Amino acid sequence: MELLIGEDGRPRCAWGSKPEIYRVYHDKEWGRATTEDRLLFEKICLEGFQAGLSWLTILRKREGFRAGFAGFDPESVSRFGEADVARLLNDAGIVRHAGKIRSAINNAGRALDMIEELGSLATYFWAWADPGEAPPNQGAGFTEVSTEISKDLKKRGWSFVGPTTIYAFMQAMGLVNDHLEGCHWREECARGRRHLLELSP
Repeated sequence: MELLIGEDGRPRCAWGSKPEIYRVYHDKEWGRATTEDRLLFEKICLEGFQAGLSWLTILRKREGFRAGFAGFDPESVSRFGEADVARLLNDAGIVRHAGKIRSAINNAGRALDMIEELGSLATYFWAWADPGEAPPNQGAGFTEVSTEISKDLKKRGWSFVGPTTIYAFMQAMGLVNDHLEGCHWREECARGRRHLLELSP
């Protein structure tokens, strides 16, 4: 875990320095406190597709995923049938894996169940957030909390939501702030996270 100084003179987490698509993702998305259900659903699906692959592969195909999965609108995806599975298996713009495609469709239905029960996906996921300011933990593949979330989601019928997948989701969505100390974006993400948690009931 280390920092690199970019051409703009700003220190950032080394993994987010290059290529450019990583730098933009690191600077503008990763670790930002996110409450929009569509984005939460998109990210948990993409993390599932990423399993066994590099995140760079997923980032490069993200627009293809969005086009293929109706912008990751859970209600739309939940209505996908076998014709959609066949369509997606022939779509070179995404990762063509039948199990992961079916998982995303299944999880859309489970997301709708959660929204009906709790009002939003954000209500569920942010209930697991630690209100404290924990030190960055980029070296961990998973944590006790991500393991508990994984177990709970599986009980609710979700799939491709293992502890490592869920921890990557937590890092990306700001449930934890794993920008390194000294990273230009750590405090900015921390402020957004604190503001969100202060507004939570």
